[in-house]
Amino acid sequence: MDRGTERDGAVTDFAAAGRIPLAVVVVDREGLVSHWSSGARRLFGAAKEEAIGRPAVDLLPVSGALPDEDDLTSYGAYGEYDGLGHDLETSLDGRLFYPAAGRARLTVPERSDAGTPAPSGPAGRGSDRVDVLWWAYPLVGPGPERLLVLGADVGRLQRDAPDEHTAFERVAPAFALHTDFPGAEELARRLPEILPSMSVEEGARIVGQILELGYPVLEFSQNDRVPVTPDWGVPRRVERRARRERAAQAATDGLPSPDEYAHDPDDAEDLEYVAVRERLEFLNEVSGRIGTSLDLAQTIIEVSKAVVPRFTDVAGTYLREQVVAGEGFPDGAPDTTTLWHRVAVEHTDEPGRWDDVVPVGEAMPFPAHTPFFQCMTSGEPVLVPRISEQMGHAIASQFEKRDIRPLITGRSMLVVPLKARNVVLGFMILLRHPERVEFNDMDRVTGAELAARAGLVLDNARMYTYQESVAETLQDSMLPHIPPRMAGCDIATRYLPGTLLGRVGGDWFDSVKLPGARTALVVGDVMGHGLNSAAMMGQLRTAVQTMAALDLPPAQLLRNLDDLAQRLGDTYLATCVYAVYDPIASELRIANAGHIPPVLVRAEDGRSELLDLPTGAPIGVGGVPFEAVRVRVRPGDRIVMCTDGLVEMRGEDIGVGLATLCESAAHPAAAMDDACDTIIRALNTRGGRKDDVALLMARLSGIAPQDVAEWRLPLDPAQVLRARAVVREQLYDWGLSRLVDSAELMVSELVTNALRHSHSRPVELRLVRGDTLLCEVDDDDHDLPTLLDANPGDESGRGLRVVSTLAREWGTSRTSTGKTVWFELTLPRR
Repeated sequence: MDRGTERDGAVTDFAAAGRIPLAVVVVDREGLVSHWSSGARRLFGAAKEEAIGRPAVDLLPVSGALPDEDDLTSYGAYGEYDGLGHDLETSLDGRLFYPAAGRARLTVPERSDAGTPAPSGPAGRGSDRVDVLWWAYPLVGPGPERLLVLGADVGRLQRDAPDEHTAFERVAPAFALHTDFPGAEELARRLPEILPSMSVEEGARIVGQILELGYPVLEFSQNDRVPVTPDWGVPRRVERRARRERAAQAATDGLPSPDEYAHDPDDAEDLEYVAVRERLEFLNEVSGRIGTSLDLAQTIIEVSKAVVPRFTDVAGTYLREQVVAGEGFPDGAPDTTTLWHRVAVEHTDEPGRWDDVVPVGEAMPFPAHTPFFQCMTSGEPVLVPRISEQMGHAIASQFEKRDIRPLITGRSMLVVPLKARNVVLGFMILLRHPERVEFNDMDRVTGAELAARAGLVLDNARMYTYQESVAETLQDSMLPHIPPRMAGCDIATRYLPGTLLGRVGGDWFDSVKLPGARTALVVGDVMGHGLNSAAMMGQLRTAVQTMAALDLPPAQLLRNLDDLAQRLGDTYLATCVYAVYDPIASELRIANAGHIPPVLVRAEDGRSELLDLPTGAPIGVGGVPFEAVRVRVRPGDRIVMCTDGLVEMRGEDIGVGLATLCESAAHPAAAMDDACDTIIRALNTRGGRKDDVALLMARLSGIAPQDVAEWRLPLDPAQVLRARAVVREQLYDWGLSRLVDSAELMVSELVTNALRHSHSRPVELRLVRGDTLLCEVDDDDHDLPTLLDANPGDESGRGLRVVSTLAREWGTSRTSTGKTVWFELTLPRR
């Protein structure tokens, strides 16, 4: 039995014995030292700079040998101290899967009385043999750390013993749950101090594992265990303050200052450590507060608010013009002509004091003699301990009609660059009140680290803003700008980018003018998201426009599109619905390729219905026939075509979305845009939409029979005169006498060409009165005419030049039986 168990102060003695300096070593998965505390330097004799990155087995050359017999007589019987687990070498080899503890004898360089390695040279040669207690914890988690080793010098127990007769029955390391001891919560609270230079996240993860695996304790007997409290020679600020207060009280009382109140030679080091820790905690806190959004404006506000008032009293943020505009990365180094936009000013002064003098949004260059220019060109922080009157005047000279000197003179200033990829994006001007301690070199380092983190966050936001702008530009360029009015129908469209999967997608809509005053309506959806889908969509949309201009029937067009998609590659899969509206015949011809069916809203009773179409297979599958159906319509009916992103929602049957689509489409609305908005609102209120959406709605107004006139002209050159006559007469009947001369001349040219190149079928002439006057001439020749430059002596080649000059718009298109040449004239205002 040891003396500690025989007297009332035994527990106190044990507790005191447990307060020994600890060496803390962290080993990574490669077996290299990643953390080496000052206690490790004192115990093992290697400086931190020498230890970090070296193999742990080289720095801790331990063995399992028992201590010398002389040591046994000094400390008492040790017992089988190595029976608690693997020896330390095994632990360092990475073969430890549970906590282990032991004692080991190791040889270290000869140490001075202070516990640090003796100086090199003749006087410092030699070595010490140190008896070490150690605890090893296997670490798990996302970090690189794999082993935590705590070490303590057994000799410290002898030196710190209450008297020279103290002897222990047993001194061995062990583990105990921290809940086994009084004051366990205090131990758990102080345990993070073992890892003073680790981040909060790393320290919390490792501490949690220590508390779960068992707290380090010393066994002095079979019955007595004492926790090894976190006392490794680094007094905390509270302890130092209490010691100094006691010393001051002793001086007031005229008493000599006891040794325990004397100046601690480690105080300067400790104060520096505390300052560094506080700054690391500040940087860690700032890192958690900025970058919560990819919105550039929000990120700027977060960066400004993160430093005020804890680090500075005023923070002004300036960014280069390209960054603010969301453009590409700034080119070249800044110079005296570079414009810097003031994007944020955060301060602790009274509200409004800075607003008029340095308003947000102002852009200005900075001369070469200013600290701001020095910062932006060097990319390094610039520290001005106090702004003198002369410097204040120089800075204020750049603010026309505003005197900024009272706001800056006498303040401490730190200008830090906001950099990313070695390019200065901007800078921050930090100012402290005159009564506050001025910025120092440590603040310069802290500011540089702060600016580096802020610069990366701002650059991420800048890149996101730029890429979002590029994506929107790409999407806008691929989506057509459909006129709100086509022949016999009104059209309205909506496109909504995906909410979570990017702003670029493969959904599209389109309308194509066809011969016979018809209009092709198309909505498609390339499977997938992103730029690849958008690129595929662009190719398919172009192909649809090209084939529609050939006046291919809907089923044949989808067949050809399917063949094209297979030739382009296996990844080209899309759904599509293609409809051709004939306002004269009052009918729709529709074919479907795996797309959701359109909704037809009847004007007569407001009833809406999903059109019953053959579903068909998606474009790109191949080998599946497509079928077209005819749907009779009346003037005022509406057709609604959309992509599945509008009606699909995760966890909900698509039938629910289709029912909502039908119900909202039937809602009466005077304007087409209002009708589209009603549908979007009805289906967006359900939430959960991720896909992009394309919506096309057309009101099928039709063209009345009295607004259409048609003639068949036999293949006789004399029919040119007849064509001129019937056109003149029809235009007079419609009250369009102002168009007679131009229309008569152009009809003469087109009919002449048609009669010249037609083979057997009569030429067809058609006039359609709508928003414009449309004239079409059909023949059975498939060769399209081209616009030529006729020489003065040529007898032909001027007809299409005349049409091109006089017509509002003109064009040609192939049909299944030949070709159509058409032109439009603007109707005179009534």
